[in-house]
Amino acid sequence: MARPRMFDEDRAVEAAMRAFWDAGYEATSTQDLCEATGLGRSSIYNTFKSKHDLFEKALRRYMSDRTAPIIALLEGPLPVREKIRALLWRVMDTEAGDPIGCLVVNATVELGPRDPEIADQLARNLDRRKDALVAALTSARRDGEIGADRDPEALAQFVIAVIGGMQVAARGGATRATLEQIATTALAAL
Repeated sequence: MARPRMFDEDRAVEAAMRAFWDAGYEATSTQDLCEATGLGRSSIYNTFKSKHDLFEKALRRYMSDRTAPIIALLEGPLPVREKIRALLWRVMDTEAGDPIGCLVVNATVELGPRDPEIADQLARNLDRRKDALVAALTSARRDGEIGADRDPEALAQFVIAVIGGMQVAARGGATRATLEQIATTALAAL
């Protein structure tokens, strides 16, 4: 008879998510995951099957936690410029204890080109965020908040690229002042 689990699987996924977010997939060893989660190797492999399986769960968790508030913001009542400003400033206003950068951006660079399962997850998440941005920008164009000659699809791609670039710059050590300059320039381009 199998013994019942004596740990919270959600907590383990959260701890693993932070370990992967901080160091990346390849650089996070099984020992790092044991230390982060407080679990032994056998508990990790009996529960999650593999490091890759645990990473997939951690990435899904990260995307769910981070994308839902973005969609809510974009569907909310603020003018589109304030919505985009809030998105840009989120890059700078990370929560205490969060690693620098973005697990989605890191995974896109590290695994996207060579891991079809991860690439599919990332693409679906990107489409969700892009579709919400396009809808907000289309509504803003219709309401006269942005020029009628502005293409909502192109602007959405631009905003996504700026946010990703800011995440990479932050991970690379960019100062808050540098990130603010990037964000301010992007807002002016709208």
